[in-house]
Amino acid sequence: MGRRSPYPAEFRNDAVALYRAAGGKRTYAAVAADVGVTGETLRSWVRQADEMVGRDNSRGGEPG
Repeated sequence: MGRRSPYPAEFRNDAVALYRAAGGKRTYAAVAADVGVTGETLRSWVRQADEMVGRDNSRGGEPG
């Protein structure tokens, strides 16, 4: 497993929300600079959040 993030989950979630609120008008690097992380770190958080949404949606069960 990877190492534990030094950033609290709420901070990571807020950073992801800020990036998404930009609606594609700002780059990862620009939003990341605003919150004090690297662009690659923010990109990773967004990817992880997308994976979590996919997992949550798949738990809903099969329509039936």
